[in-house]
Amino acid sequence: MQRRHFLATAATSAAAALLSAGCDKVPRTLEGGFTGIDMARGHALRDLLTTGTLPAPALVRRTQVVIAGGGVAGLAAARSLRLAGVHDFALLELEDEAGGNSRGGQVNGIACPLGAHYLPVPGDDAREVQNLLEELGLRQRVAGRWRYDERHLCHSPQERLFFEGEWQEGLLPVQGVGAATLAQYRRFAERVQALGQAARFTMPMLKSFDSKRSIAPVQKALDAITFGEWLVRENLDDPHLRWYLDYCCRDDYGAGTARVSAWAGIHYFASRHGFHAPGDAAPEEREGVLTWPEGNGWLTRRLAAPLQDGGQLRTACSVLRIAEGRHGVEVDAYNHATDSVERWQAQRCIVALPVMVAARVVQQPPAFLREAARRLQWAPWLVANIHIDAPLADRPGAAPAWDNVLYGDTNPGGLGYVDAGHQRLDPRAVLAGPTVLSYYQALGDVPQGRAQLANQPWTHWAQAALAALSGPHPDLPRRATRIDITRYGHAMAIPTPGVLGFLSQMGLQRPSNTRNQRSHGDRTAWLPTPTTARLAFAHSDWSGYSVFEEAFTRGHGAGLAVAR
Repeated sequence: MQRRHFLATAATSAAAALLSAGCDKVPRTLEGGFTGIDMARGHALRDLLTTGTLPAPALVRRTQVVIAGGGVAGLAAARSLRLAGVHDFALLELEDEAGGNSRGGQVNGIACPLGAHYLPVPGDDAREVQNLLEELGLRQRVAGRWRYDERHLCHSPQERLFFEGEWQEGLLPVQGVGAATLAQYRRFAERVQALGQAARFTMPMLKSFDSKRSIAPVQKALDAITFGEWLVRENLDDPHLRWYLDYCCRDDYGAGTARVSAWAGIHYFASRHGFHAPGDAAPEEREGVLTWPEGNGWLTRRLAAPLQDGGQLRTACSVLRIAEGRHGVEVDAYNHATDSVERWQAQRCIVALPVMVAARVVQQPPAFLREAARRLQWAPWLVANIHIDAPLADRPGAAPAWDNVLYGDTNPGGLGYVDAGHQRLDPRAVLAGPTVLSYYQALGDVPQGRAQLANQPWTHWAQAALAALSGPHPDLPRRATRIDITRYGHAMAIPTPGVLGFLSQMGLQRPSNTRNQRSHGDRTAWLPTPTTARLAFAHSDWSGYSVFEEAFTRGHGAGLAVAR
């Protein structure tokens, strides 16, 4: 509370000083560009695969296991192999750094996220993630209870909403709303609680399945329609509630209530800590969020570090072909550093690639892979990292927070920004100097969003971000020195109606040999993973949506399946 009071007082003083001192200054020339993702490299790979003629390999390498893809799932698979005593493997990653959409970067020397920027404190269904956090020293048992390192938990104040011209605490619109709105908030909370009691909503979602890999009838019904249709059926039409639910869906799924399934909309709340109307009692721990200046890049860099030390991580390698044979697997990869194709021969391969890519590179792909590539849809995504040289002027209301969202953002798909400097331990430093604001935009509902992302110059996105944030921060154009734009053409799978039912019935296999499970002390049950004789598939796409817990658990399970 002292930190919150300090920030509120300092923000008011800073706002007054900056508005009076800087109102007549001319905006500076803005530096910036595209960073983080080599879109040209990805498009070159797509074009090469389309031609059907691949270059002959210049070099043949051998290893026990090849992991294709170095996102969270691929890194988790590598960790799982190492824990099982398998060290003879190679991980091939397209980009120059592993981590997928959970990587971090820097702007003018200040660390910031290039994608995913937080990890909710995981529940007991995510035991694999809990074990990782314990391994990294983020979680430890004290006096018989689990405790998280407070230095890594999001500092207070955590989130605020720019609503009706001023800031309010929290992201659910409450300031000045009427009794009818509050009544719908309470009714939605009751429906989420009732549905959570009628069926299991877990994260990772595969633990929602019963022993026959089936989902409950209530989940099947929710999976059959969009969240928007379900809200209409429930007579939940309040514009403030609908805005908030649409924001939540875009935040986790890349698209809004008109596209995601009702199962996904309910799962967002029921798999975590529910939905709590203003004034209702809520679990104290529901606000627990782990975050770092570089976002989830803090986690992926620690997962990648032992692979770099052991020589198993091969970056700037585009997987071109995966061929499964009777006695092994061949993986051809284009090494961008040497400008040549390398062939890897291995006993097994973990395909930790997005489903759409896996369906192209796997030769004679199994039916479940072809069908998954046909059914799934993906949302494009944008991150604009804005370096500012001094604290911003602020509108009245709640103090500066880590997560700052705009009600009615002028940019389609706009999700607000997080402050990379918020986790500084000295609260005076939060308001004393430069920082980076990471502005997010989900383009899953934007017409031709992917084409716009590929064709518009970086200045288009930079100016749009500045324009949106200039409402609450009118001096932002004068304070911004550089904006780096990170683009994801296929950032995340969208859980559209029918996806849950398909993924639950596509014939996932459960290994029966638990020798390796016991050998490295993993207390969790074996996890189902899509497999063939020599391929194991691991990616958040197989859960139908993209969050750290899903990707990590899928990769962990694939590693166990291969190491058995």
